[in-house]
Amino acid sequence: MAELSTLARPYAKAAFEYAVAGKNLKGWLNSLKILVAVCQSERVLNLLNSPNSTSAQQAKLMTEICDDEINEKTKGFVSVLAENKRLKLLPQISKQFEALKDNREKTIDVDVVSAIKLSDKQKNTLASALSAKLEREVNMQVSVDTKLIGGAVIRAGDTVIDGSICGRLTTLAQVLHS
Repeated sequence: MAELSTLARPYAKAAFEYAVAGKNLKGWLNSLKILVAVCQSERVLNLLNSPNSTSAQQAKLMTEICDDEINEKTKGFVSVLAENKRLKLLPQISKQFEALKDNREKTIDVDVVSAIKLSDKQKNTLASALSAKLEREVNMQVSVDTKLIGGAVIRAGDTVIDGSICGRLTTLAQVLHS
């Protein structure tokens, strides 16, 4: 996976810099998400994996499917990816582009899984604490998993905070077995 990320990085950076210059971060992110969905469809995957398909055929199919959803600059980006045999990198490019966008806008997506439903006050308190800790505006998604017994698990990018009883019991069991 690290190799795919490394290959995708220059394309994500180039698209990001172009989007920043054109003041169209949201538009580019939406276009990339559409392209990711298209390149993961069975018909397109078959074409991308076919040794008989040319770069021009691949780019043409992608841009025809997305015709009204993406602009000419994005279509050009698709052509460059196709010429360099990098269309399969679109999911990684999109992910890295979104990370660059979030870093620029000082936002972060946080997933909170709790054992019980959180009240609005608890959500606001948690969002404020996380925002202060992470020094970013927090976009929080909250869900419930009763298997946690109590507490919560918080995922913010690469950071995971496991404050669940289930997690603590697992840690205790590992300590006792070592």
